[in-house]
Amino acid sequence: MKSSRERVVLFVCVENRFRSQIAEAYFNANPPSGWRAISAGSEPAEEVHPNAVKLMQEEGLDISRKKPKPLTRELERIADVGVIVCGESGSKKCPVLFTRYVEQWSIPDPAGMSIEEARRIRDEIKRRVMDLVERIARGDIPPKGKLGGIKLTLNQLRQP
Repeated sequence: MKSSRERVVLFVCVENRFRSQIAEAYFNANPPSGWRAISAGSEPAEEVHPNAVKLMQEEGLDISRKKPKPLTRELERIADVGVIVCGESGSKKCPVLFTRYVEQWSIPDPAGMSIEEARRIRDEIKRRVMDLVERIARGDIPPKGKLGGIKLTLNQLRQP
């Protein structure tokens, strides 16, 4: 549970084994004051991808003990900001989030990529997370009085 002053960013993808784990680690390494990140997946894998662990070790961040977690209504309820890090991959659909504010980053799944290609994905996630941290710190995110998350999820539901 979050305290009355703690705010939460929820990073999600399908398996919660690569992209969302990396995003959570970067955010929690340098969060805005009063914020923390958690990550989850709509169909969580058994373990974090070994290349995700290796790539984050290169950055001095240890995610080797992290475990993929299921996306739940409770996580959505406590989240102030939701970030869907995936784009559709094969037959797997990205989760739909019902949080106050939602962003969709549509980052390709690095799980089947070479370590060099996955490193570029990691660097893109880092860039986006650092941008999100800056926007939260400035007070730009979440926007006041907007229901961006509901708009996004309704638009997603309308797509074939």
